[in-house]
Amino acid sequence: MSLLLDRPTPAARLGRTVIHRTRGRAHGPITRLASPSDVGQLIKPFVFLDLIDVPSLDAFGRGFGWHPHSGIATLTVLIEGDAAFEETTGTKGVLPQGSVEFMRASGGVWHTGAPASKGALKGFQLWIALPPDLENAEAMSQHMLPADVPVDGPARVLLGKYGDAASPLARIAPSGINYLDVSLAAGERWTYQPPRGHTVGWLAVHGGKLAVPETVDRGELVVFDRSTEAIEIEALDDTRFVLGSALPHPHELVLGYYSVHTSQAALDQGEREIDCIGRELKKRL
Repeated sequence: MSLLLDRPTPAARLGRTVIHRTRGRAHGPITRLASPSDVGQLIKPFVFLDLIDVPSLDAFGRGFGWHPHSGIATLTVLIEGDAAFEETTGTKGVLPQGSVEFMRASGGVWHTGAPASKGALKGFQLWIALPPDLENAEAMSQHMLPADVPVDGPARVLLGKYGDAASPLARIAPSGINYLDVSLAAGERWTYQPPRGHTVGWLAVHGGKLAVPETVDRGELVVFDRSTEAIEIEALDDTRFVLGSALPHPHELVLGYYSVHTSQAALDQGEREIDCIGRELKKRL
């Protein structure tokens, strides 16, 4: 939880093992680091992660365009640049750099997003698989401006609780999940101690390079072994990364094109709802 100013002992460095690493698949300025059919199976309830690195508005065209989701929550953190968004929940606006968009799609929603200025846009979009009591519930969203994001040491707490900081997203988010945005200066060391039962653990580096003790470079995602042992991190350069830990998601993932559910019946219900919302949206656009 605190910065470590002395070098960790060799014994402390044996806490967690990297069991999988990936640079994902790039699609223009978007790199898909995890999908529900691959890495998402290892780190569920985290089932999808995109690294967004758009150098300019011209490189991104019209943005993501309208598309639906059900059975999941999406969390987008803006590391650089501003983004415009709109949802069929009735919410729309522009989020500045450092903001967080959390949308619990649940029973069904459509949304769209795009850079709000001509400069670069960088960030991560995460999908979280929802438990049965939330996967077909009412869709809702919540947004945090940079000043609203709680901080403990080098970590901004996007979801869950860490140290003395607790995310305000707990009102609508599933429990048992921590998601942090961490910045370290070159040479700094930091220990993340997962909460009780958080055996799922991973991190993805946006900038710089770190050691866990294996080196993890910019653009990489690594998955740790199932354990509640601490994760020891040393910044080899000025670095910024996101880190997730959670209670394991105990359900199989039943996949639609934009949806993830815990059963075929729940998926069918979600897809019926997003089809209905989509027809109404088409009339409006």
